[in-house]
Amino acid sequence: MRHLSPRAAEALGSQRMLADMKFLTDLPPSVGIGLKPEHYSRVIESASASIHTAIPRAIDLPGWVEVHPQNYYSAGGPSHRWLSAIAEKIPLSFHSVGLSLGSAQGHDRDELDQLASLCDRYDPASVSDHLSWSGSANNRYPDLLPLPYTEDALHHFTGQVSIVQDRLKRPILIENPSRYLAFAEDEMNEAEFLHRLCRETGCGVLLDINNIEVSATNLGLDPRAMIDAIDPGLVGEVHLAGHAREEHELGVLLIDDHGSEVSDLTWTLFAHFVGRAGRRPVLIEWDTNIPDYDILIGEAKKAETIMREQTAGSRADAVV
Repeated sequence: MRHLSPRAAEALGSQRMLADMKFLTDLPPSVGIGLKPEHYSRVIESASASIHTAIPRAIDLPGWVEVHPQNYYSAGGPSHRWLSAIAEKIPLSFHSVGLSLGSAQGHDRDELDQLASLCDRYDPASVSDHLSWSGSANNRYPDLLPLPYTEDALHHFTGQVSIVQDRLKRPILIENPSRYLAFAEDEMNEAEFLHRLCRETGCGVLLDINNIEVSATNLGLDPRAMIDAIDPGLVGEVHLAGHAREEHELGVLLIDDHGSEVSDLTWTLFAHFVGRAGRRPVLIEWDTNIPDYDILIGEAKKAETIMREQTAGSRADAVV
């Protein structure tokens, strides 16, 4: 993988940065799934079966898998044996949920040490985290809390991303958050915040389209306009997931719980994005109410069908 430090990124200049974001990840432009222990054996079986078929990839084998590295910070054990076996067969992505880059006191140093060690062990094709914070000097919170989109927050977050990238010796992707409230002191919109972050650090965007639907619905924004505001050249990966819907007296509230099938609107927004951006590594993210493997693969097949339809005639054509 080509490694780009923040200093090298600055030297390249913002124009070239915007054109070269595709090297941010070594993931194939196909559909992956979030890997859960319930599905370890099926992934291994599918990978083994694909070796003995004339079809390039077995129909129930994802193009790649993504894990939360925090679940693998132990030195060994069954989880590492499974992950090592799977990583030998298909590409691996680390989607961190613990660095808390937006915390006022800075990132969690122990988390970064463990993440760096795990990256050295597995050399994942992609590493990502969130545009969020989840801890203070004395507490840790089981959520990914959004930041105000201010100059001060951007300056702080830029410094934190640069530290992480220098330590990992690779660019990372930063995911847009789900938002439930807007900050009165916001000085820019989400797209501008992300664009400036990418230009100043050399990181890329992990575009979570479900999060776009959640934020747009909760804040009364236009989801398609939010998608169109994102420079596709900065997007190294796309996430698709489901959410919970609550009906309240003041209106609908969407909760980003990753516990159901992808919504119709998220599929529509995904098709719109791919139509203008082309193929990307795409993840079906399902973290609660874990479904049967066949249901998860069914969602992956929908994503692959949409990418094929929206990019018909392009040279890149893959299967799940």
